[in-house]
Amino acid sequence: MVVGTELRGLRRRRPEVAGTVLAGTDGLLISSDLPSTDATHLAALAAASFGLGNRVADTARRGEFRESVVRTTAGCVVTYPAGRTALLTLVTVTSAGDLEALHEEARAVARRAGSVLDNRDAGAPASAVPDAHAPLAVRTPMATLPAQLRRSARPTWRRPPI
Repeated sequence: MVVGTELRGLRRRRPEVAGTVLAGTDGLLISSDLPSTDATHLAALAAASFGLGNRVADTARRGEFRESVVRTTAGCVVTYPAGRTALLTLVTVTSAGDLEALHEEARAVARRAGSVLDNRDAGAPASAVPDAHAPLAVRTPMATLPAQLRRSARPTWRRPPI
């Protein structure tokens, strides 16, 4: 797969990158070279970080979201948008001294990977994207939820015996 080749190439060129995660903006894992449980959790957290960063950028009216950087004592976790529906997250082993050079190369990989994913999804029927500012009831109608998540007619909670 082209996306896997892009991610492996980035790791070869940038030794400070310890792992990569490609995930949908919905938090679902697409591709990774991290252990599966870590990758699944990181994909979900990257989507949350992207949503928050996107909202902050929108509220501050300072342009489009470019990346989210979390610096730790042992390195960095950086998330970039990859096309319309994906995110590229990098885990670095050290605080990257040359973070700007990493950003430039990672953004290019994210653009190429996102382009591949966007073109792949272009053949799929488009679903309506809900308005992010609409009330929750408008964004998630009960009819779209699986039956097991809908409330049952009878209450499931009972008062404990005294």
